[in-house]
Amino acid sequence: MVELRKDVEFTGPVITGFTASGFKSGDQRFEQGLLISPEQAVGWPGSALDRLNLAEILSTLNLSPKAEFLLLGSGPSMLQPPAAFRREVEAAGMGLEVMDSRAAARTWGVLRAEERWIIGAFLPLS
Repeated sequence: MVELRKDVEFTGPVITGFTASGFKSGDQRFEQGLLISPEQAVGWPGSALDRLNLAEILSTLNLSPKAEFLLLGSGPSMLQPPAAFRREVEAAGMGLEVMDSRAAARTWGVLRAEERWIIGAFLPLS
């Protein structure tokens, strides 16, 4: 398990480490994927980029007001989602930032420390 340090204070969940296949937020372990917002962190059985479902992500996180952008962790390596998913995110009025899931998890803390109103969808690490 890799642990991440939290050097700054902000409200809401923070990713504190990685498990063999997933993530840790506070004392909770998420052995699959992770959906995260400034208000909550929930396990997510997201399995592949070609099966991303924006409506499911948004309804699970139920964030109001709408997030500035979606931080997408694409799994163990950086891969772009299908163009249709990118267009769907844009049509929803959000930006999309894509990186491998470990980098996305680290970036989450940086962006939340800046008080950015974002959501994250991180595919499993294995």
